[in-house]
Amino acid sequence: MERKNLAYLKTKKHAISSELLEGKKSKMVGSHLIAELVGCSFDTLNDEKKIKEAMLNASAAANFTVLEVSIKKFSPQGVTALLLLSESHFSIHTWPELGYAAIDMFTCSKTCDPNEAFKVLVNYLKPNRYTTKEMVRGPSGV
Repeated sequence: MERKNLAYLKTKKHAISSELLEGKKSKMVGSHLIAELVGCSFDTLNDEKKIKEAMLNASAAANFTVLEVSIKKFSPQGVTALLLLSESHFSIHTWPELGYAAIDMFTCSKTCDPNEAFKVLVNYLKPNRYTTKEMVRGPSGV
């Protein structure tokens, strides 16, 4: 990082540790998996009970610890579901009219595997195609 940028960040009081600003290595705090699923059935994406079942079974497969479940069914269609995890969070937002679901899983535990959860979701939601991206989260990712 150039000194000019370093000075700017320090004067702007950004919430960045001095260790990171000085270029020292920081440890990761977690893994964040995001996914886009396309070509899922309208009925599956619009069924809050099916979405909840899929998420809870996916959580078990990934070794997530579910603390709370919050689900909202929208009118005329769509479901948003959030699982508060001991390890962080897991959410799904569906657009049944588009056959589309957006998935977000963040975990800060080395004993959890979001990829295992994703396999279960694919089995439930049966998309025609999907993309995934996994990011390392933490100060070293900046």
